[in-house]
Amino acid sequence: MPVSKSRIVVIGGGAAGFFGAITCAQTFPETEVVLLEKSNKVLAKVRISGGGRCNVTHACYENSRLVKHYPRGSKALLSPFAQFSTSDTIRWFEDRGVKLKTEADGRIFPVTDSSETIVDCLYGEARRHGVHIQTSCGVREIIPLHQAEAEETGFELHLLNGSVLTCNKVLIATGGNPNADSYEWLRIGEKLTLLSPVPSLFTFNTPDSAFLELSGVSVQHCLVKIAGIKLQQTGPVLFTHWGFSGPAILKLSAWGARELHALNYQFQVFINWLPDYNEETLRTYLLDYREKNLKKQVAANPVEGLPQRLWKKLTEQAGIPEDGRWADLPKKNLNRLIDLLTRSSFKVNGKSTFKEEFVTCGGIGLENINLQTMESKFVKGIYYAGEVLDIDGITGGFNFQSAWTTGYIAGKHMGL
Repeated sequence: MPVSKSRIVVIGGGAAGFFGAITCAQTFPETEVVLLEKSNKVLAKVRISGGGRCNVTHACYENSRLVKHYPRGSKALLSPFAQFSTSDTIRWFEDRGVKLKTEADGRIFPVTDSSETIVDCLYGEARRHGVHIQTSCGVREIIPLHQAEAEETGFELHLLNGSVLTCNKVLIATGGNPNADSYEWLRIGEKLTLLSPVPSLFTFNTPDSAFLELSGVSVQHCLVKIAGIKLQQTGPVLFTHWGFSGPAILKLSAWGARELHALNYQFQVFINWLPDYNEETLRTYLLDYREKNLKKQVAANPVEGLPQRLWKKLTEQAGIPEDGRWADLPKKNLNRLIDLLTRSSFKVNGKSTFKEEFVTCGGIGLENINLQTMESKFVKGIYYAGEVLDIDGITGGFNFQSAWTTGYIAGKHMGL
């Protein structure tokens, strides 16, 4: 079968794949764009992201600040973000009738609070620009066609259903996968560097914790550290029925993805529930508080706005009777309370997926890619976008932003 001189195939029906396909079809309307998705539905991760609301991007408008939210990618993303930034993402969706809102923590969602708004927009744009979408259509192998006297590149895509599809160029946007073997079929060129994939953005399991009964309680400002590793994060922490979640925990899991994988997710975590205090300053504060509240029951009166259920648990762990008053508080119990407030210790034994979402640390190394075009440096006509690359951000819309950006850049250059 001869190669179509105007056919481009996008492999992967997620955020990056759709954005690349739409951009290519819009920029090069004479080009046939075919999008192949291995599963029976497209945009699955978009649908479940942000608890079903779709955290489209983050209100971070300076690229020099934006790249600091990517444990993998970082400064290398300055060039791509210069081509398609957070502001461009917002403009792109709003130009297509999708109104967005910015929440207090900087996350940006559709005003409908429904991911289906984003799904419908992407699907509608793809259809409007003539993208041919084929689901339940996986690719087994990509074979370059060597044409001695032709400048055009060409490829044969051998599909899982046994058929063969030919095209000029290919955009690989197959997403992340914690299984290293799932990347081997992408090794079209011998020089391609694959970084071993490990999970990122996960929650901590603490099955032996006495605090599991606090599931649902959140503390807005904590300092979380991991023993033996120079990693710490501040931010909200959420108690779950399996352990801990919340932005501070998820950030730690992202920045420490490889270190925590090496520890087989067995480690000690320390939490300071009042990070504005250290042991010395907290002792001074509590001694002063005691003098002013001698007749009050300790367990019934949380300090510094701590949740009642957490405070009660901490006082219980400190050996303070439920009806014990500040006036009667022994020094050893006060010392124990200070220790718990500034350095609660939990044994982590395993991880859990965050809200059914997963993000992968690893994949196609960025040194393989021309980040101005997203084309492979080693195989002309092969492009990459999205999480299949060794790019991942912390929670808050950053992973979608890199998907939109890399998909857009690939789409802009594939038809040239």
